[in-house]
Amino acid sequence: MRRTNTEPLKDVIRRFLEIYGGDRKLKEIKLQRSWYKVAGQRIDKHTKFVNIDKSTFFVKLDSPVLKQELLMMKSHIIKRLNEEAGETLIDEIVFL
Repeated sequence: MRRTNTEPLKDVIRRFLEIYGGDRKLKEIKLQRSWYKVAGQRIDKHTKFVNIDKSTFFVKLDSPVLKQELLMMKSHIIKRLNEEAGETLIDEIVFL
């Protein structure tokens, strides 16, 4: 006998992630992986570590000069990260 209240597994998983907050975490992971696209190859080459905690994007760099350049472009980078995510996930960026 076939059940009438069935739905596709992908819909069940999507709803589960929305309820338990996993959807945002998946978007954050995708955003971490797309850092090279947002930052560009030159900057990505000097990036040691990228992490997101709450709405703060952390980037560890190996160049103090590059860090100063990025600090001046901070608001633009935040805007580009959020555009890449398709929504506002990042409110702050910290260069370490």
